[in-house]
Amino acid sequence: MLESRLISIFRRNKDLGVKISSNLGKWGFTATKKMSNEGSFSTLNQYRHFSAIPKVGSCSGKFISRTFVNCGLRSFHCLNQKGVHRTSFRKISTVAASAAENKEGLKFLVTAGPHARKVVGIWLFASAAWVFSMVVLGGMTRLTRSGLSMTDWKFTGSLPPLTDEDWLVEFEKYKQSPEYKCVNKGMSVEDFKFIYWMEYAHRMWGRALGIMFALPFSYFLRKGYITVRLGLRLSGLFALGAGQGLIGWWMVKSGLEEPASKYVEPRVSPYRLAAHLTSAFAIYCGLFWTALSVVMPEPPAESLACVRGAAKVKRLALPVGILVGITAISGAFVAGNDAGRAFNTFPKMGDTWIPDDIFSMKPLMRNFFENTSTVQLDHRILATATLAAIGGLWYSTKKLDMHPAVRHLIGSTVGMAALQVTLGISTLLSYVPVSLGTAHQAGALTLLTFMILLNHTVRRPSPSLLKTLPSVAKMV
Repeated sequence: MLESRLISIFRRNKDLGVKISSNLGKWGFTATKKMSNEGSFSTLNQYRHFSAIPKVGSCSGKFISRTFVNCGLRSFHCLNQKGVHRTSFRKISTVAASAAENKEGLKFLVTAGPHARKVVGIWLFASAAWVFSMVVLGGMTRLTRSGLSMTDWKFTGSLPPLTDEDWLVEFEKYKQSPEYKCVNKGMSVEDFKFIYWMEYAHRMWGRALGIMFALPFSYFLRKGYITVRLGLRLSGLFALGAGQGLIGWWMVKSGLEEPASKYVEPRVSPYRLAAHLTSAFAIYCGLFWTALSVVMPEPPAESLACVRGAAKVKRLALPVGILVGITAISGAFVAGNDAGRAFNTFPKMGDTWIPDDIFSMKPLMRNFFENTSTVQLDHRILATATLAAIGGLWYSTKKLDMHPAVRHLIGSTVGMAALQVTLGISTLLSYVPVSLGTAHQAGALTLLTFMILLNHTVRRPSPSLLKTLPSVAKMV
């Protein structure tokens, strides 16, 4: 029945004698070409293409069926041989990514594809880890009282003492410093070598970081991986890192000056120490945030409900992160005033909850930065408030719809905050040993890392991603 209808249709045509296969091949190529140019063709276009098929005269139904099958296979083989279909579908992902980047506001910090983003991300994470180690090494240098062992500074650095005569020259320089006269008088050359190597390692580790950052940065710029926006950001971080060496020497120089009284122990200015540590924290945060932005241009999101939940988390996570940063800076003033070696009791400060001399200095603001009692009380209050705020963040968000990664991250942050408070109390009760003091400083940066990761994870997705999300996440 179907074959007789086809025969009657072909008989109505006026043009005879043209082979069906060539026209079908021409039709198939035209249709595919329109597909690649326009994305699809309408029903009207299909009708036009079919109407262009020549009419045949009387022939058997078997012949027509065999001809259609053969011509269809030939045309399909022709299309695949020319690569029309494959070229069209291979470009779909590229076109979609380009549309998302250009039209929907998703702008990658690194060009040249996923491999380039991975390589640059690894480099930035390694740089951030190097800065983390610098902070830990700096804490060890301070706790071992090694920071004032080198009494001069060169931007490019210099070789360490290699002979006994060189060591004696450096030791004589240190003997002229107030720290030797008031604290380390009678120190042997061997003891001096230890504190000298600690400070020397801290300085050279920083210079090595500069080289490790600058060389790959130049290479990636030359390859064209880095966008202008990322290049400006990394240039600013590199300049801040170069300035960190100057800030460090500015801090050390304050400890080489004669103290105001012979009863005052020589130490670096708490303001300069806080500036040095805050600058290091800022460099680390900038590198870590940028690395996350390179490797994770879109936040994790399963549905629009998760996006709304993440927005609510962000409103709480941002102020909590700021509180964590302020608490870490207050710890720098505790270190600068050696306040950790006073009031080594908890929860009371000695026999009282609040010491009587917290406002003994004039003007009043000096007490918050130079008064040992006030500085330690501030740090205790801020640390307790931070732990309570992070706990409140967890409690306030536990019923929200959010991505599982965000939920796990909040739980891990609560655990890290509890560990950091435990380390702080243990350090205080143990009279600040080097091991616990260093762990407490590393814990502060680790807790800040968790807060940066949380704030980065709950940022708003791009419009292109929002359009693809369902209202509610699918249950597996």
